[in-house]
Amino acid sequence: MASKSLSFPGAGLLLGLCYFVLWAFLWPTEQPYWMLPYGLRFGALLLTPMRYWPWLLVAELAATGIITEATHMPMGWYGFLVGELPEPFIVAICMWLMRRANLHASLRDPEDVSRLLLSAAFTVATTTAADGALLAMVHAAPSSDMLMQALGQDLLGNYVGILLVVPLMIMLARAHLSRRATARLTMDGLLVMLPAMAILLVLSAHAPPQPQFARVLSLAPVLFFAFRHGWRGASMAMLISSLGMTIVDRLAGHGTSNASAQLFLAVAGTGALMLGSATDALRRSSERVAEQNVYLAAVNRRLDHLARQLRDAARGNLQAEENQRRHMAAELHDELGQNLTAIQTHLKLAQSRLAQVGMEDVGNSINMILGHMRRALHRLLDDLRPAVLDEFGLLRALDEGPIRDLLTTAGITYATELHGDPRLLDEDTRTAIYRLVQESATNAVKHAQAGHFQLRLRIGERQGTALALLDIRDDGVGLPSRMPRGGRGLQGMRDRVTSLGGLFRLRPESQGVHLRILLRSNNSPSDSHRL
Repeated sequence: MASKSLSFPGAGLLLGLCYFVLWAFLWPTEQPYWMLPYGLRFGALLLTPMRYWPWLLVAELAATGIITEATHMPMGWYGFLVGELPEPFIVAICMWLMRRANLHASLRDPEDVSRLLLSAAFTVATTTAADGALLAMVHAAPSSDMLMQALGQDLLGNYVGILLVVPLMIMLARAHLSRRATARLTMDGLLVMLPAMAILLVLSAHAPPQPQFARVLSLAPVLFFAFRHGWRGASMAMLISSLGMTIVDRLAGHGTSNASAQLFLAVAGTGALMLGSATDALRRSSERVAEQNVYLAAVNRRLDHLARQLRDAARGNLQAEENQRRHMAAELHDELGQNLTAIQTHLKLAQSRLAQVGMEDVGNSINMILGHMRRALHRLLDDLRPAVLDEFGLLRALDEGPIRDLLTTAGITYATELHGDPRLLDEDTRTAIYRLVQESATNAVKHAQAGHFQLRLRIGERQGTALALLDIRDDGVGLPSRMPRGGRGLQGMRDRVTSLGGLFRLRPESQGVHLRILLRSNNSPSDSHRL
């Protein structure tokens, strides 16, 4: 009944004929506290474009007039004019106001359900008030009991009619079920609703209070369908339960359903619709979350892949840099070192000649300069490639090598705690550990004004991966609030750790600098044991 599906010539006439047939079909089902035609009217005005409302109103009045004439109602046409004619127009005015207030034919969210049910309650209350005024006009002095009973029947019956018919109309017109959902709903109907109706029939044949218990039990499947199938399942279960109670009452000879049964249906049905809509909203939210999780998992896998590529590239750059350092160190040692040795040898041979001509002090000066150059060359070679690392190994190089000499010369106490087997680590990781400690010691000497420098190193395995935990701290002045321009010490250390896939943490301390570094080796334990 969507607007686009009705935009063809003769659509109004066809819609009026269909509405005429449905109204005539539902009219015989009308009984106290159970007004399905009222629900049909409310749903048709809610779903149909306003330009087709005159066709609906004319079709309803024509069907009602024909039924009035055919059934010979007690008050005849006077009863039709006073009792039946005003009600469609009152409902149409209420629906026009509600649709102007942005009422939509939707039960998708709990807000939509509450808005629709409030509109239904407003329309039913307005119609009931108008019927009460007309009833007072028709009867000169109606008794209060009769008036309250009539108004109660209209109020509850009309609301129950909306509750049973309108969700079904919305489902058929706007919210179609998929084949899979229809099959599941049908299967659950056979497995749940049929046994529930059988229990209702059996208990209704007994003396009270079993029939009352049966009505309560018959509404339990409504909650089940609300949880399992949302508001669509709740609306279908409500309609079937209400029809079942009505048919069982007829078969058991109880007459029409009493007000308490239909009031319980109205309350339970309202809650079931709200619960079903909330279940649908929660299910949609869960599906969206699942889709987002799948998307985020794919993005995370992509990011992990890119991170691995970046780490591999950074590790490759680090290896290339170390290879270049090693090559430069070898070249400087072979070329410049040999040349310095050759100069010192020739100078030693020429020392006697220089003494003869009174230039012995020149030879001594040249020897001092050559000694200074050799020491500078050794420092440069150690920076390029720490030979002590190859000669002593990692632990001994850290404990006894140039780092201790550097700190001791600066008057800084050096304490070490070294545990584990360095053979578990690959060469890049061992070199990185030495470089990190060397850079930290250099910073402590140049900037920290420290009196104590502590190094802790633990090497071990976890889940087949070799790990190295490095803890470095000093008791100096700490880091400045603003790093100096051109300072690359800490950033270079962080970049070196990141390139190896490790973790670099600069922990806040009240005094000094505290670094915690975790490095993962590429060596497997089996590889390390073969070294």
